[in-house]
Amino acid sequence: MAESLRRLTQTSSFSVLQDKLESWDRDYRTISCDQNLNRCCELIELAAKLQGQLFAILNLTAAEGGQYAGVDTLKTRLLPWLGSSFSIVRPSVSADTSLQLLQDSAEKDRKIRELSLSHGSDMQKMETRLSSTRLQLESVRAQLLDVQKELEETKSRSATTLLATEEEILQLKADLHSAQEQVEVYRRRLHVPDDYERQIRLLREELLHLNAEKAVLQDRLVRSPSPLPRLGRPTSPLRGESPTRAQLTESSRRAALVSRFSGLYTTERLEAQNLLRHYVTDMEMVQKIIFIAVVESFRSAKLAYRQFKLRVKTSLSSSHFGPESLEEAAVDYIVRNLDLYDVQTNDVINAMNVNPQISFPPEVDFSLISVLIRETCRLAFAMQTLDPPLDLAFACDGELYNDTKYCRSFDSDFTAPLVTFHVWPALMEGNAVIVKGEAVTRRTAMWSSSHRNLSTSPGRSPSLSPTRSPGMNSRRSLSPERLKTSHL
Repeated sequence: MAESLRRLTQTSSFSVLQDKLESWDRDYRTISCDQNLNRCCELIELAAKLQGQLFAILNLTAAEGGQYAGVDTLKTRLLPWLGSSFSIVRPSVSADTSLQLLQDSAEKDRKIRELSLSHGSDMQKMETRLSSTRLQLESVRAQLLDVQKELEETKSRSATTLLATEEEILQLKADLHSAQEQVEVYRRRLHVPDDYERQIRLLREELLHLNAEKAVLQDRLVRSPSPLPRLGRPTSPLRGESPTRAQLTESSRRAALVSRFSGLYTTERLEAQNLLRHYVTDMEMVQKIIFIAVVESFRSAKLAYRQFKLRVKTSLSSSHFGPESLEEAAVDYIVRNLDLYDVQTNDVINAMNVNPQISFPPEVDFSLISVLIRETCRLAFAMQTLDPPLDLAFACDGELYNDTKYCRSFDSDFTAPLVTFHVWPALMEGNAVIVKGEAVTRRTAMWSSSHRNLSTSPGRSPSLSPTRSPGMNSRRSLSPERLKTSHL
């Protein structure tokens, strides 16, 4: 008996019966009548099996108790329960009421079946809609992936186009800035009517003087029938009476050129300095670049003037005759035709490219300050027509500071005796200083001069590095070729 009871406990039959009852209760209103009856029969069968097992345990328990053990319990509990359970109970309702209940039950079963069918069709429709919605969702996802790919490609193309556009914008800005500078230069030229009026007045005075000279010469021709002798330069009696245009306009041209040199310092120099600061962060290097550009422009203009005057003298030598000498006639022709001078900025830029004192970023070149170079070359060319000509003072880094030739810059050490570098050259007429230059003096210049012999070697090639020691710079400035072409 104990073994049977243990097996019944381990199978958990009552738990299974309880689970089936709870499941039937949950699904009672959603399943059909046949399904409900099947579940009820299943539960009855399960309960019958359990009752059979319990009756078998009851039989074994009574057998173990002997012939008379448990008789009272069977008489008082089992037998009355069996009698009340299997007794025939009379119905409490009439036949008509019972028929009506059966009809209601059948009607409810029919409605339950209809609801089940409609629920099934609704579920099928929902599943169809769900599958259609899933297909649409997949299609939208595929479209989204395609759009994302197109967006990535557009971004990559836009980035490439943006880089190219930025480069073009920078180049256009540089061109616009250069054009604006040239417009400013031409505008300043248009705003100088006073100089033109002075020149017109001088030309009128020269014309009156020439008319008077012509009247004197005609009077002499009338008095003397013989032709005028060809007079040499030392013994010409007419030299003082017939000055050339260059001699007549000497003082006014000199004053205008000196004023223009000062204008270069106050206007073109600052414009070039602002341009260079966009590409060179070191202010000292910017000032060195401008100074060397001015010096090289003067050197190129003086060389061009000598060549131009030589060509003019060669052209005039075969047909020249008159009271003035060939040299004076050549200078007078150059003064009248200064516009024939073709400024070669490339010569100046090439000389600056090989100068070891300065450097420039690789993406741009020194043509950025071509306006300053061109104006300086024209000014230096015109200065060579004066007698004596105006020229720049010789300058080299590390020289002794001269208060008559230079003024110190605001950031200089006013107790330093040596020049570290030059900001603007001094203008000279022979040995006399016409316009002072600007220089920077610092105590570090003495250390640089003593250090240059240790940091440079004779066989080292020129470099564009801005960290080049001042020793090499001073040696280059003092070379015989540069002294001959630039400062003599």
